[in-house]
Amino acid sequence: MRVLVVEDERLLADTLAAGLRREGIAVDVCYDGEAALELATVNAYDVIVLDRDLPRVHGDDVCRTLVSISSQARVLMLTAASDVRDRVSGLALGADDYLVKPFSFAELTARLHALCRRTGTVVPPVLTRHGVRLDPIRREVVRDGEYLALRRKEFAVLEQLLRADGGVVSSEHLLEKVWDEHTDPFTNVVRMTVMNLRRKLGDPPLIETVSGVGYQIR
Repeated sequence: MRVLVVEDERLLADTLAAGLRREGIAVDVCYDGEAALELATVNAYDVIVLDRDLPRVHGDDVCRTLVSISSQARVLMLTAASDVRDRVSGLALGADDYLVKPFSFAELTARLHALCRRTGTVVPPVLTRHGVRLDPIRREVVRDGEYLALRRKEFAVLEQLLRADGGVVSSEHLLEKVWDEHTDPFTNVVRMTVMNLRRKLGDPPLIETVSGVGYQIR
């Protein structure tokens, strides 16, 4: 999952981003509506966590613009207003979900996973293939009954490969979904992560390299 956090309270924004990264989620952060629109038109986000009261471009206008350009990203709107009319008006703008401050981090992550499941092709909450069982909510991976200790990026790469349902996943796609905008596009981090993942998955080998294209689990 790749998420954009848009929040003008910098401490809150950076704290949320740090927590989400610990959950294995790729996160970009910005602090005003203008920067949010710039990033949203360049990067393919699964979910945008959007504070409503933003400087430069108001969160309402950001949401309207995302809807007008047919952005595929789901919008989770944040607000300090708890009045029902505020929540209704936010959803009427095109937001997919609404969360009132203060909120629990556990609820935020649960809502993000729920929104991500609604993007694109419907994917079962637990992914299975060739004896591998990956549970995105519990952050567990099992192969043939044996639990595997994966690092966050290894887990995220495996999740992307399983979600492809036998299709080829490019290195560019993995960089976009698993890492963030600050990652050097010429880095070998994808290749090294896949190499470590193969070792931990054990035999028989599951991840195939498609020369010049990417990786797949048939």
